[in-house]
Amino acid sequence: MTRPISRRRVLTAAAGVSAAAILPRSSYADWRPTETVRIIVPAAAGGSTDVMGRLLAAHLQANWGQSAVVENRSGGGGTIGTAEVVRQKGDGHTILVGNPGPNAIAYSIFRNMSYKAEQLQAVSNLIRIPNIISAHPSTGIKSIGELIAYIKANPDKLTYGSSGVGQSPHLTFAWFLQLTGLKMVHVPFRGAGPALQAGLAGDIQILSDNLYPSLPQVQDGKLNGLAVTTPERSASAPEIPTMRESAPELAKFDVSSWFGIFLPKSAPGPIVDALNLQIKAMLERDDIKKSIANMGARSDYGTPQQFSDFVAAETAKFAAIIKQEGLQMDVN
Repeated sequence: MTRPISRRRVLTAAAGVSAAAILPRSSYADWRPTETVRIIVPAAAGGSTDVMGRLLAAHLQANWGQSAVVENRSGGGGTIGTAEVVRQKGDGHTILVGNPGPNAIAYSIFRNMSYKAEQLQAVSNLIRIPNIISAHPSTGIKSIGELIAYIKANPDKLTYGSSGVGQSPHLTFAWFLQLTGLKMVHVPFRGAGPALQAGLAGDIQILSDNLYPSLPQVQDGKLNGLAVTTPERSASAPEIPTMRESAPELAKFDVSSWFGIFLPKSAPGPIVDALNLQIKAMLERDDIKKSIANMGARSDYGTPQQFSDFVAAETAKFAAIIKQEGLQMDVN
């Protein structure tokens, strides 16, 4: 016999569904790891990816009461370490510290990718750091406007350098040239260090680099800082304008080196939310804020959906730049 459903029971159930819909999943599913947490850094020790991985490891170990260890798996432009995470179970015990290389650029530039974007679950971004465009003082160029004018008046006289083909600094300047309709010869180096040394020596006239290590050289007068690449000026160098400020063609310019957290796609909601909650708590700590500021970065916490949307937009942006440049490479 079917029991009648009262209006009160219907309203009570509806209220419960509504409450569940608006509350974050982690408010009723406080997940914690049951074994050592591996934080995979797809880069060598010492860089920004590694620094953020170690900050997160220390925070999670203190708050979850479970060991958290950083494993550096460099190579293949970050794809080797990323592929390692993709192969793992989504049980929350393997975490990836991602960045634009393996998590946005790689999908378009590499012919032989071993994983796809949909095999990763975005959790939250951590930080964003501007790139910076600088010029050797011998050029006399002190702004992006002056750079544009110089290239137009003196075609083929300037070269620009970066840390390597397909790296964020390379694609940053390639996009600048695409938007302004200008041409320059690109000189790729094997890493940021050699590129910076060539810039300081005047072997290349223009350098596209991450904010660090170039900024101290700009502040010492060894390079002329022309612009940072984020929409807002850097708190570390508020006197340096943005690309957006510098020319009408660059009104939508937005490139940064970002570092965020991913899990294998199979990770369930409570695990994703528990990790996201810990990231939020970490980024709100005063000591972490100080460490981030010392890196020339700003914190960039977001929900899993916000970070997923951001990464998708970054992937599309770089795909368009790469297509126009005609870049294709193999993972090596």
